[in-house]
Amino acid sequence: MAEKIGSMLLTMAVRFVILRLLTREIMGYMAIPTAIVTVLLVLVDGGFSQGLIRRKDPSNTDYKSVFLFNMSVATLCYVLMVATAPLVARWYDMPVIAEIAPVFYLLLPLTALCAVQNTIFIRQFRFALLSKVTFFASLVGGLAAIAFAVAGWGIWSLVIERVVSVGLRTAILWWLSDWRPRGRFSRQPLHEMSKFGCSLMATDLISNFYNKIPQFFLGSLYPASTLGSFDQAVKIKDMPATTGMQAVQNVTFPAFSKIRDDLPKLTESYRQVVMIVAYVMFPVMLGLSAVAHDLFGVLLSEEWMPTVPYFEVVCLAGLFSPVAVISMNILKARSGGPISVRLGILKKVVMTVIFAATIPHGVMAVVWGLVAIAACEMGINFVATLRFTDLTIGRFLRTLLPVALLAAGMWLVVRGVGSLIPGSDILRLLAELVVGFVFYVGGSALLRFEAFREVCDILKKQIAHKS
Repeated sequence: MAEKIGSMLLTMAVRFVILRLLTREIMGYMAIPTAIVTVLLVLVDGGFSQGLIRRKDPSNTDYKSVFLFNMSVATLCYVLMVATAPLVARWYDMPVIAEIAPVFYLLLPLTALCAVQNTIFIRQFRFALLSKVTFFASLVGGLAAIAFAVAGWGIWSLVIERVVSVGLRTAILWWLSDWRPRGRFSRQPLHEMSKFGCSLMATDLISNFYNKIPQFFLGSLYPASTLGSFDQAVKIKDMPATTGMQAVQNVTFPAFSKIRDDLPKLTESYRQVVMIVAYVMFPVMLGLSAVAHDLFGVLLSEEWMPTVPYFEVVCLAGLFSPVAVISMNILKARSGGPISVRLGILKKVVMTVIFAATIPHGVMAVVWGLVAIAACEMGINFVATLRFTDLTIGRFLRTLLPVALLAAGMWLVVRGVGSLIPGSDILRLLAELVVGFVFYVGGSALLRFEAFREVCDILKKQIAHKS
């Protein structure tokens, strides 16, 4: 988590610098190809990375077979996307999409190229190493983007950022890993992992597509500047939310898989992970919502102030997403793939109803719809885990409610402080951050929260380990 937070802060700093240099219209143009890549990367993986993590002792043949599958699908997707880019550009009336397609869609084969190395490091629990690699690659890509944005390259600075970051990460992982695609290719391991892998792929593919539906629809209904405001509000929210989700996703799935047959231990581990993640993420997301106006005022130009209302609301979705991920990891560790598909279908029915109700009523309605979707997803995932663990609804609520109430109190206090301090946005923002931190940490210590004690114990152990 610490490594992920460092990488996230760097990414956020780079993002704010780039946003000061570029317009909402340019960011709107970038939203569509980015959404397409996000969806296709699930297809490229095919769910086999998760299958390799679950496999008891993968052989070199297993790894090579998955590697060749990933590269074949990635190459095919790249060719198709470049060929159809002019059609997409005409549909959205964004000619620049066709111009950047041959370079931007290189993200597909570049990501597939290091998928096996990434999986091997996850199996070895070398999360700090992976985070350091991502941090360094993001730093280089971000600095390159800033340099090209200053030079006036516009949207190409964003393309360069992504391609450089992913390409450098791929090169470093190949350098650090001793695995190479040796041995023979066999369909047998792909067939053995296909039931679980394809079920996960179908679930993730549908999920990622639905997560990008607002971008696909808003891009055709509203000007690029409006799409840029919405997309960047979601992306800035996703930086801390996704940081928490990725740290939890990467660590808990292999960890839960190892103890899946020890039900009491799995249940208590599940509860504690939910508690600690909520203790960290609730104040972060509510805090960002509370200080949104001053944060944008200090770090961005007037160009981006229309994004603030979307950001204030969409941060609420970040309260539910990490808990939903933990519950899904329990399901992946304890159940077969078909239940993930059935749950995915149920969640997509809910999302379809919500999108159908909100998209015709404007961007703000869609933003509130995203919050409702995140809450529903968490609820559905948690209820499904009741079959596979001994964690009850009552104990789940007793674990989360104290943290949620204290974080809500912090939000009210921070908003109150902001309304009482006139003048400089910087001074007001600093006061809000300090008061919010003192209120939350002091309150949890005073009330002797279990989560506070657990986090302190973890930090003490980490400090002792480093020493």
